Formats: sequence, C-alpha cells, structure tokens
Amino acid sequence: MSLSSALNSAVLGLNAQSTSLGVISGNISNSETVGYKDSSTSFSSLVTTPGSTSTGYSNGVTTSTQTNISSQGLIQADDTATSLAISGDGFFVVTDANGDVYYTRAGDFDTDSEGNLVNSSGYYLMGYALDDDGNPASGTVPTSTSALTTINLEELTGTAEATTEVSMVANLPADAAVGDVFSVDVEVFDSLGTSHTVTYTYEKTAANEWELTYSDPVLTSDGTTVTGTSSGGPLTITFDGDGNLSAITDAGNTDVTDSATLTITGWTTGANDSTIVSDLGTAGDDDGLQQFASDEEDGDMTLYSVGQNGSNYSEIAEISISDDGVVSVTYENGESEPVYQIVLADFANADGLTAYSDTVYKESNTSGSYVLKTPGDGGTGTLADYSLESSTVDTTSQFSKMIIAQQAYSAAAQVVSTTSDMYDTLISAVN
Repeated sequence: MSLSSALNSAVLGLNAQSTSLGVISGNISNSETVGYKDSSTSFSSLVTTPGSTSTGYSNGVTTSTQTNISSQGLIQADDTATSLAISGDGFFVVTDANGDVYYTRAGDFDTDSEGNLVNSSGYYLMGYALDDDGNPASGTVPTSTSALTTINLEELTGTAEATTEVSMVANLPADAAVGDVFSVDVEVFDSLGTSHTVTYTYEKTAANEWELTYSDPVLTSDGTTVTGTSSGGPLTITFDGDGNLSAITDAGNTDVTDSATLTITGWTTGANDSTIVSDLGTAGDDDGLQQFASDEEDGDMTLYSVGQNGSNYSEIAEISISDDGVVSVTYENGESEPVYQIVLADFANADGLTAYSDTVYKESNTSGSYVLKTPGDGGTGTLADYSLESSTVDTTSQFSKMIIAQQAYSAAAQVVSTTSDMYDTLISAVN
C-alpha cells in the first residue's frame, strides 16, 4: 500500500466523519422542532482495487444520509385546540403562499389574520367543506389535492335554527269539569332565530275528550306583539279508559296522532313560514299526553316537560377537531355542526419523500404517489387536538454518535499527520 493511498483513505475518512458530524449537528439543532424527523449517516466501504488478492491495499469510505421520515414522534400536550398531532401514518396536506402543495407532520396550526389555519412555518392546512349532515359539501369525497380548500374559520358566522318539532309530556286531569281550560306557553324560533311564544290551549269537551287550539305567536320579549298567524287547529284529543292517549284528529276527522302540525305564516320578522310537528305521545301509551286524576285532586293540569329543537342566533363559542379529522363548531346556544374534514396523505414509502426546509416534504419517484384518506381510515393515523408531535431526535444518542465521530475524525487526522511525517522522512532520505 502506497503512502498516497493511505493519505487518500484518511482524507475520505475525514470527509465521511465531517458529513456525520454535520448530520448530528442538524439533529441536535432540531431537537425541539415540531414534527422534525431525525437523519442518520450510513457508512460503506470503498474498495480501491476490487478483486485484488495482494496484501496491503487500502479501502476508503463513502457515506449516505437517510431521513427517518416514517418514524413516530412522541405526542405532547399543547394549549391550542387547533394544534394537531398525527398518531400513526400519514401527512397533513399544506400549501405555501404560492399555492404549491407540500406534506408535513408539523401540526402547530393557528388562525392567521384572515382566519386560515396556518402552522408556524407559514403553510396552510387543507381539507374539504362539509354540509350540516357531515357529508362533503361538493357531493363527492375529493381524491386529489387540487380539489381541497384551505380551512378557514373566519368565514364561519353565527347560526339560527327554526323550530320544526315540539314535544310535550303532561297529564290532563280526568277529574276536570267539562269546559275547564288549561294552557301551556311554548317557545318557538323562526328561521331568523327570533324567539316567539305560542300558547297551546286544552279545553275539556267531554269525558275522555279534549280540544287543542294554538294561539297566534307573540314576541317572547314582550308577550303582547303578535308576530304571525297560526293554523292547524283545533285538534280533538281522546283518551281510553286507562288514561292513555287514544287518538288525535283534526277538523276533518283525520287521525294526526303522529303528525299534529302547527303552521305559522306571515312572520313580521321576515322569516320563512314555519311548519312545526307536535309530538304529543303515542296512541295506547303514556309517553306524551295522558289523562289521570290530578295529584292533589284539585283538577289542575300537570306539565312534566316541553321540548323543541329550535335555537336563537348565536356566535361561535368553541372549535373542536375529532380524532377522525372533522372540524366542528359549537355555538353559544349549545348547537354544534361539522364544517370541515381534514385529510391525510398516505405514501407507500414515506421515507422516500423529498425533504425541504420548514419540515415539509414533496413526493418523489421513490415515495410513490399520495392517496388521500380521512384520519384513521385505511391504515392512516388518528388526530389528537391540543397536541403536537415532538421531534424524533434523541439527544443522548446524538451526543454518543458525536463522540464516536470526533474520535474517528481525530484518528483519520492522525493518519494524515503520520503520512506527512513519512513523506518528510522519505524526502530526507532521497536528499
């Protein structure tokens, strides 16, 4: 083995350990970077004279760097609802300010000045809009990133829900006299979220028989201003000898036990007409209206409960994200609805993705093409809100590798120094 080959091997060793130290340095620098995946250096021997059987030939070394993109980082708690961590496979689909698509595990998202969900590196989270039933607003589930949209929470406004159902559980006193009247005030909401009161009036017309009429609605706030016109009554309510509801019939003697409907037209608020189905019980059962003697035998009506499904206008009170990626909003009135679906991009070989600055990646020939999936579907991971995926860097092992790299570098440098001394000796001998 010549001195020059020894020197060449030593120089290759210096370069290799420099590369290793650079990778270690980068890992340690990113030990606190959200979603960062550590890299490692692989060493391979470089045979300068392949197949040689002579003794004393020198080997060099080559290096390659591998980023462990598919490795799972620890999930750590965060105090922001829109901070997201993926537990399992998959990547968030994000875009930069130019609209270029990238993939990332850095889920430190928050709203910007325009209401877009954007992470600390400036990449916008993508998904697709949902309708009130949680189905894709477009009618189909997107399969391409070009069909996704930026998740924007600023565009979400308050909501109001018109009353469409009223339920009532009450006892109409069997010991009441014919002609006795009892009334129940029921709050209903129009399509604009304004609260009104409709009075349900029960009058005993015969043994086991009552008549129900509806008043015109009035503003709940003052109780005197008429705000619309009610129709749908009167209804005849009959009970059997056991006190259970027998039937409810309208003026045309049609059985409407399961479909007693109150219609309100001409809302002075400008709201749409309302159609409200009153659930007053099941024929032959006591799950709604019933007729038994009054509790104190004073002939009074007993009202157990009144419910309705409407709500007034309310602003957004809370945003939540489920483990399957559904972004929902809860309003001040307690109503909630789904608004967006977050998707994850899955790759056959995630370690083959091309890494870019800001902990984002792009697909490559090695990684294969993406497949869009909802979190938890088809092998992808689930989401955790109020959470972040920490860096996969283990500083303890990195320091150990750094010591090894430093020792190997020093040894290679010593070879260079020794080879230099041998060259000096050889030159002195020649002179």
